[in-house]
Amino acid sequence: MRIQQMNHVNLIGQMSSEPTFVEAGGKKIARFSLSTKETYLDEEGNTKDTKNWHSITAWGRWVPILEQLGTKGQALAIEGRLKSRFYNTNGKRQSFTEIEINDLVIL
Repeated sequence: MRIQQMNHVNLIGQMSSEPTFVEAGGKKIARFSLSTKETYLDEEGNTKDTKNWHSITAWGRWVPILEQLGTKGQALAIEGRLKSRFYNTNGKRQSFTEIEINDLVIL
């Protein structure tokens, strides 16, 4: 039996940094951090919050939108996929995982 594989991420959160813009291979790229909050009950029944920070990358049509409207604190809904990059530092292999945007809604 063949299993269908999928790499799909949906997040709703707030931009936790101003976007930075760089050129790579003749294309402009936007990078920023998105924070999300999770609420849960601990063992004593107390409500607890945890925050997560996600590295986000945007290409193409999303870059001008983020240049105009992307500011720290802006609420966003993001749909995308996980991308991992690997590189060597001082002989050690390092990895970096980010979310590449497919779709974006400014909330």
